[in-house]
Amino acid sequence: MLIGLVRDSVMQCFCHSCRAPVLPAAHRRSAPVKKPVGKPRTKQPKKVKFITTEIRCQEMSKGGLAYEVILAEPVGVPVPRRADSPEKTPSVEEIQEKLKAAEERRRSLEASKMAAIAQKMAKIEEASKIRSEQTNNFISATKEALDAKMDSHEEKREAYINELRARLKDHLEGVEKTRLTLEQQTAEVYKAIEDKMTTAADKRDENIKKMLERLREHEEQVRKVRAGNQERFQQLESAIQDKLQQAAERRLQLEQEQKEKLRNHERRAELVRQNKCARAETDAPTSG
Repeated sequence: MLIGLVRDSVMQCFCHSCRAPVLPAAHRRSAPVKKPVGKPRTKQPKKVKFITTEIRCQEMSKGGLAYEVILAEPVGVPVPRRADSPEKTPSVEEIQEKLKAAEERRRSLEASKMAAIAQKMAKIEEASKIRSEQTNNFISATKEALDAKMDSHEEKREAYINELRARLKDHLEGVEKTRLTLEQQTAEVYKAIEDKMTTAADKRDENIKKMLERLREHEEQVRKVRAGNQERFQQLESAIQDKLQQAAERRLQLEQEQKEKLRNHERRAELVRQNKCARAETDAPTSG
């Protein structure tokens, strides 16, 4: 079996154009396949037939075998040639018949070409008519749709403009009403302020008059109080002078009484001393 596989691998074509089986090598990596650039070549190379002349087997190591295949020289396969046909000289009649047949064929070909061209032109005209009809139908339908859209858009625009005008009118009326009410309120506020200012001025004048009247009354009261106080001060001063005079007289009287008491006391003390001296003199001879 192994010998058969080796023979098959040797006998295969090395140009890789045929479908001979190729055994994959374990020690080699498969090279990346490149895409052919341009048109592929259709010319097939010539197949060369190799004939095995001798196969030698030798044990190189334990459990392994090495095979050596010796090939013979390549032998080319000759291509068979066609046999030469005998030359035949045509006659004048045959040449004329061939020319007539060629002319008839040419005319029939021209007629068929013209018929085909006429048929194509008729088809083209029919297609152009159909296309023009479709184009006209499309244009009319598109125009009608555009007209309807334009009419609806115009109606919507007019309705929108009328609505905007109505809103703007309502807004302007509201603004005018607000302006009038603000003007009225402003006039009322101005009037109220003026009334308050006038009433404030009147009240201020009245208050000033009242304050002046109160000041006059106060000054009159102050004068009266001053006059009464002056009289009271004079009375108090006269009363104080009387009291001071009475106090001075009382003090003089007390001083005289004290002086009199001192004199009497001195007299009594002198009498007592004299009595003690007299008793002492009387007691002295008796004791001796």
